[in-house]
This record gives sequence, structure tokens and C-alpha cells, in this order.
Amino acid sequence: MIKCVVFDLDGTLLNTLDDLFESTNFALKQMGFAQRTKQEVRSFVGNGVRKLIERALPCDSEQIITEECLRIFKENYSKNMYNNTKPYNSIEKILQELKLNGVKTGVVSNKFDSAVKELCQRYFGNFIDVAVGQSENILPKPSTDGVFKVIQDLQIKDLSEVVYVGDSDVDIQTAKNANIKSIAVTWGFRDREILSGADFIIDEPYGIIEVVRRL
Repeated sequence: MIKCVVFDLDGTLLNTLDDLFESTNFALKQMGFAQRTKQEVRSFVGNGVRKLIERALPCDSEQIITEECLRIFKENYSKNMYNNTKPYNSIEKILQELKLNGVKTGVVSNKFDSAVKELCQRYFGNFIDVAVGQSENILPKPSTDGVFKVIQDLQIKDLSEVVYVGDSDVDIQTAKNANIKSIAVTWGFRDREILSGADFIIDEPYGIIEVVRRL
């Protein structure tokens, strides 16, 4: 029986692509570099904002350039991360149903920790029990640091009672590293063929409830 569902954030609960795209190009423009397409930024997302910026910059960029571009991105994104971001259709209803059925919920994201907590509080309130982002003490996924922090904070004793929901190969690998079941969603930032390693693949949010009931 599943007692805890751990979610990825970007591309799983929230469609954050437009705001990430705009802040990435703002930082690139400030640094004098060429703009990226939305499809390019979509492909860069998933391993944290540092990797996003590293991938957006020319491949031979010096470390000092990367750090400055990252600083500009974070500053801009912190001010603009609510401009276009919104939950995917039916996500709030799914979280509400999980809560009503006594299932605990957590979020683990490679986005920086303060943004993860702010976004979860703004859009989901008490429907998310614990939100964990990347910080000095939490390595980015596919490290299991964030997942195990959620499990510990929610006092889950058995890994068989946990399922992880995400939209990328990074999420699938994170679940495997943590030895928990994975649900891959197809409405996010990665194409379906990349998700083949998941235990379950779903095309609409209510599939989360269906899998939780089966497990």
C-alpha cells in the first residue's frame, strides 16, 4: 500500500517552461550571448539551473562567465517565476484526492531550494507536505538525497510504501537509485521514448491515482 507519493516539480506538477525560457534568455542577453529557442531550453531542463545555464551557454565558456550568467538568471527568475507558470490540468484535484485518502506528498526538485518551497506554497499550499530543492546539503538528482529527506521527514518506514512521479530520465534514475517504484508522466519536458525505463508511464494526471491504488 502506497503511503507517500514523491513528485518532481517542473514538467510534472507545474508547467514552468515559459518562465525558465524567458529568464534564461534574459541572462544570455545580459551577457551578450545568442538567444535560445524554447525547444532548446526544454531540452536543457532537468538537472538543475546550473546545468541549464551551462547547456545554454557556448560550450567553451569559462567558469567565471557561467557563474555570472547563473547569478543573473537566479535574480531574474526569482522575480518572474510566477509570470506564466501554472499547474498542469487536474493536478490540484489529484493532490487533494491523495490528501483525502491519507497519502503523504513530497516534492523533490533540482531547482534551487528557495524557489521550490515558494512555488509549492503558492500553488499547492498544504497539499504538499514537504518540498525539497537543491542546496549545499542536497545533491541534485539522480542523487537520492532529496528523496530520502522527504521519506525521513514524513516518517515513512518502508520503501515499498513510496512511489516517485516525474517527467524525465533523471527522475526514473532517481527512483531506481532509491529503490522505489517510478511513474513517468508524458505531459512534461521529455518525449515518451526517453521514459521507457519507468515502472509505469501515464498520459494524464488521474493515472497517478490509478497506479497508487494498484500498488
